[in-house]
Amino acid sequence: MQENFSLKPYNTFGVDVNAKYFIEVHTIEELKNAINYSKDHDLPVLFLGGGSNILLTKDFEGLAIKLSLKGIEQEDLNENEVLVTAKAGENWHEFVMYSLKKNYGGLENLSLIPGNVGTSPMQNIGAYGTEIKDIFVGCTVLDLENIELKTFNLEQCHFGYRDSIFKQEGKGKYVILEVSFKLTKKNHHIKTEYGAIKTELDHLGITHPTIQDVSKAVINIRQSKLPDPKVTGNAGSFFKNPTIPLAQFEDLKQKFEHIPGYPNGDVVKVPAGWLIEQCGWKGKQIGNAASHQLQALVIVNATGNATGKEIYNFSTQIINSVKEKFGIELEREVNII
Repeated sequence: MQENFSLKPYNTFGVDVNAKYFIEVHTIEELKNAINYSKDHDLPVLFLGGGSNILLTKDFEGLAIKLSLKGIEQEDLNENEVLVTAKAGENWHEFVMYSLKKNYGGLENLSLIPGNVGTSPMQNIGAYGTEIKDIFVGCTVLDLENIELKTFNLEQCHFGYRDSIFKQEGKGKYVILEVSFKLTKKNHHIKTEYGAIKTELDHLGITHPTIQDVSKAVINIRQSKLPDPKVTGNAGSFFKNPTIPLAQFEDLKQKFEHIPGYPNGDVVKVPAGWLIEQCGWKGKQIGNAASHQLQALVIVNATGNATGKEIYNFSTQIINSVKEKFGIELEREVNII
């Protein structure tokens, strides 16, 4: 255990704040010991995975625990399906690449999403027509109240759009230790109809794509419009795409005829990036924080010297301007600490 430890390398925004205490754990036993220590010393706990979905706005006056549980196991279910279980500390993209190397299908549309496996169920990560819930079987967690292991199946996780039980009634009650996915070994379901995947495949001259081709297309698209956190501090999409009533969308269409929307019953999902861009934020910088020049949905630590509060205040200005212009209140996707 280390004291007054800088968390700058452990958050993708690259914000430099200190934790009063810091420890890295590699086994469940080490994790239990760290949690018991925090209980004995009445310390709040901050669990760190890949650090790609948090904004640290101040020093943490407690124990920061870096989860480095590693390992991947698999079990054949039948001729076409395999159960693959990854520990929480496995890097998400490396896990996707591991699966593709074995020709296991289901994760390819989720290529190059930052973070670790353990945080993937928390916000039901998704991209290009696929969400975690589509291939999720279950996860093992540690109950922080009684320090006992517990399992959650698909139904118990209450997955929604960028949402789960772990962000709602279970928030702060559990730490995810491993996640299991049901993937295909053959007869893969290729999804190319979302975003620019088909256009990118055409550009690559691919007419009958494999799951590896879809992954390559997704990686190309993401690299073309999203900043690399290793180069420019960011946490990917900072805001959720808002869902508004159909009637409200129809009213907005009268005023903004080109507003995009994706209807689902009596509600419509509106791209947050478009709303932000219409308010003039794309590429705009204030102090050390900025909206990315290629994707307005991404807030970046433009100089590398931004504080968490600076980035938070920048996001508040974006929220206020979108609400003023469109009457829509954006919700932050990133966890504010």
